[in-house]
Amino acid sequence: MGKTSKLYAIVNGKCPQCRRGNIFTGSLYGFNIQRTNEVCPHCGQRFEIEPGYFYAAMYVSYAMNCAEMITLAVATYVLSGGNLDFDSFWLYITVIFTGCLLLAPFNYRYSRVILLHWLSPKIKYNAYYDKP
Repeated sequence: MGKTSKLYAIVNGKCPQCRRGNIFTGSLYGFNIQRTNEVCPHCGQRFEIEPGYFYAAMYVSYAMNCAEMITLAVATYVLSGGNLDFDSFWLYITVIFTGCLLLAPFNYRYSRVILLHWLSPKIKYNAYYDKP
């Protein structure tokens, strides 16, 4: 197949070193709960490099959550015709919290993917492992 692209690896939650092994087991949304693998099933790269490594993913998730909340608030404002009355307060709260609840599995997964692919200087792509 050749060299796997970085964008493909990020979108599909693949290992940053080999871009082939799955970072997670389970589906993003579904009954089989997603869990982070300890090591890559393809190349053996350890994902949690040091104890507590994924605590940093909370900061990434927080930034994602803030961006999603602002987007939902602006979309609610635009779609409600610019309504900012006190009566519309509950509309904004409902839309924002429902959106955050529905996007929580997405934030969990992609905050860890972003941390591993872009914010981890210890893990780099190695073309040697990018073989079927």
